Amino acid sequence: MSSSSPPLAGVPPRAVPAGPPGPTGKPAIKDNYLNADYGWKSWLFTVDHKRIAILYLLSVTFFFFVGGAFAVLMRLELATPEGDLVQAETYNKLFTMHGVMMVFFFLLPSVPAVLGNFLVPLMIGAKDLAFPRLNLLSWYIYTIGGLFSLFAVVSGGVDTGWTFYAPYSSTYSNTHVIATALGVFISGFSSILTGLNFLVTIHKMRAPGMTWFRLPLFIWAHYATSIIMLLGTPVIAITIVLLALERLFQIGFFDAKLGGDPVLFQHLFWFYSHPAVYIMILPAMGVISEIIAAFSKKRIFGYSFVAFSSLAIAILGFLVWGHHMFVSGQSVYAGLIFSFLSMVVAVPSAVKTFNWTATLFKGSIQLDTPMLYALGFLGLFTIGGLTGLYLATLAVDVHVHDTYFVVAHFHYVMVGGVVMAYLGGLHYWWPKMFGRMYPEFLARIAAVVVFVGFNLTFFPQFLVGYQGMPRRYHEYVEEFQVLNVLSSAGASILGLGYLLPMIYLTWSLYYGRKVGPNPWGAKGLEWEQAGSPPTTFNFERTPLVTEEAYAYPDARPQITARAGHGGRHE
Repeated sequence: MSSSSPPLAGVPPRAVPAGPPGPTGKPAIKDNYLNADYGWKSWLFTVDHKRIAILYLLSVTFFFFVGGAFAVLMRLELATPEGDLVQAETYNKLFTMHGVMMVFFFLLPSVPAVLGNFLVPLMIGAKDLAFPRLNLLSWYIYTIGGLFSLFAVVSGGVDTGWTFYAPYSSTYSNTHVIATALGVFISGFSSILTGLNFLVTIHKMRAPGMTWFRLPLFIWAHYATSIIMLLGTPVIAITIVLLALERLFQIGFFDAKLGGDPVLFQHLFWFYSHPAVYIMILPAMGVISEIIAAFSKKRIFGYSFVAFSSLAIAILGFLVWGHHMFVSGQSVYAGLIFSFLSMVVAVPSAVKTFNWTATLFKGSIQLDTPMLYALGFLGLFTIGGLTGLYLATLAVDVHVHDTYFVVAHFHYVMVGGVVMAYLGGLHYWWPKMFGRMYPEFLARIAAVVVFVGFNLTFFPQFLVGYQGMPRRYHEYVEEFQVLNVLSSAGASILGLGYLLPMIYLTWSLYYGRKVGPNPWGAKGLEWEQAGSPPTTFNFERTPLVTEEAYAYPDARPQITARAGHGGRHE
């Protein structure tokens, strides 16, 4: 890739002071988006996509730990069979608020809003997103939505479950359903605006030479995700409006006493909420593609298949919502169709997994922290995906529906998938975002702790769920205690694993080793043409793309650990 084209339109070329040489031999950039101006007001009114990404990073981290606090209380309650820590009503509020905070305010925005916001323009050679002010508005909308849900928390919580199933949520619950649902409703507009921004940016603002099949797979994943955001999010918004109308004015949409149909709510909710799973997992898959290519120093095997599999997941994801409703009373014939389609939608995910594995084969694998998270993702997401096939099978699902088997499956996909990829991506692009490296040895320890703690937390739940323990109960029979104690012990280890990165990444902002533009030796415009951290407008000159994505030379057929990060060559 070259940068010999004219300067960015409307941006005069300027001399950029150079700092000391980084590990790549190139000077570090001093004039960057972090120090372009000063004062907190410059952050709250910024239209720089990179600064908005940092605002999202702070916000989603806050909501992650709020949701995690509810999870801690749940696991403490479940360490003993008796309901001796909290009452049943309080436990209902704990798992509801845990789900609301984690799903709507962490998992959905984490990768797209943080990493996507920061990287989409950099990866395609643009100076910003297509609608910078709309991008800032999306963060404010997200924050306002989160505040409404926090208000519900401090005012006593909500006990409907994060799915808000009617008619309980629309008629019978006496908790803060409206405030929580309003928070989710408002935050949905943030997703719509972000998806619109990404789509227009990817279509209209690619650098010269950046053809569709030179796009990084991270961009393909966000393009597919944006389609789901635009098509799916309005459905959940309409559903919440109908729920509010029924609750406030007794208009019969879902309550059978008022002439409504409770199964209609499930159809509307899951028509959005299953594609929403792919809003979470598709960007995570894009992160994994980037990490595996960079740390095996190889082109992604079957690039076009991986790219089109993202679009296939986005399209097929809208056709499988009924597999959440096998025991809801829907037609058995509809169940058969949804079961078949659920098997079909697994194929594109399998394509990605097989192609990532083929990319690793005979690669020059560097076992740095991002790669450890990527390898953890492969194992955990595979387990989550395979157990999803069991749940998509009618006979098995009837047995394990609403048990901890479902809880384990969901967390293997969402936490084992999305959170592992998010942490991997955060570690991979951290030196690009802030120009400093974190302590590699400690980061590797944290990655291992997260992997071990996660499996100890959630694998026992497969066993206890298959044995029949229902979810959402705060007490249980004594036969399940050993597995629940293992799960609670694993949760404490997992919590430590999540706390460590927050500590050492914050430390690295002040004391971390400064790095050059490309400390990993990776391919891509963000590494080869932008500084670390990037300048306000990303590039001094518009890049000219002259090679395919992941144009790595042939990899060496041995495994190495990176030198210079506490490792050694083997």
